[in-house]
Amino acid sequence: MLLTMDIGNTNIKIALFRGQDLAQYWRISTDSGRTSDEYGILLASLFGHCGLTLGEVDGIMISSVVPTVNFTIEHMCDMYFGLEPHFLTPDTSTGIRICYENPRELGSDRIANAVAAYTLYGGPCIFIDFGTATSYGVVTARGEFAGGAIAPGIKLAAEALVNGAARLPRVELQKPDATIARTTVSNMQSGLIYGYVGSVDYLVTRMKQEIGDPATRVIATGGMARLVTPESAMIDQIDGLLTLKGLRIVYERSAGERKSE
Repeated sequence: MLLTMDIGNTNIKIALFRGQDLAQYWRISTDSGRTSDEYGILLASLFGHCGLTLGEVDGIMISSVVPTVNFTIEHMCDMYFGLEPHFLTPDTSTGIRICYENPRELGSDRIANAVAAYTLYGGPCIFIDFGTATSYGVVTARGEFAGGAIAPGIKLAAEALVNGAARLPRVELQKPDATIARTTVSNMQSGLIYGYVGSVDYLVTRMKQEIGDPATRVIATGGMARLVTPESAMIDQIDGLLTLKGLRIVYERSAGERKSE
């Protein structure tokens, strides 16, 4: 089985694949204070709960936007799985051409999303990853990562609103019945959620204009995708495992290249 890990600022998303089939999926918190043993024991517990053993894993593919955690995870993979993990970088052969001015600035999660979006849904396409930050990426019909946009995530925007305004409370991120709300809490929910949907649809509209193809497919992923997507006029598909599927695809392609060497 292949173990894939997407290390984000808030969570680490983990998936086990048997071939192309998803076997298990977990989400744990990203904690730079954890040791390799703590991560290893946590994963062993998750495996055991599902009747699996760490020894069933024969490959590990990782994307990470948290460099301070990478060594710990790498050491954990060596100690608990007996395997050297493969980290996705701009130098990894993915089948996607990166048209960034400086490809090394591009987060590995966005590379994985681009690979999965293009491979699974075709191009041109736009992916939107609703995480700590909301990142947009455009892949052309020729399979080129053309660029995109990065905005504060909806949770981050909510925290900034609370921290910057002394009298505003923390609120649950749920949709109010109307945009014209009648309480402070529902006013905040309206602005955060419906305002966020508006920004998403505007950005996607502009991107489609620049691409020159109004039929460009839009795929959403990330923890807040299911909150935003039902209200959006632009999002065509939710794929919560887009990044992890991208890691699987990259691993399979690189494994084929390793065999041919």
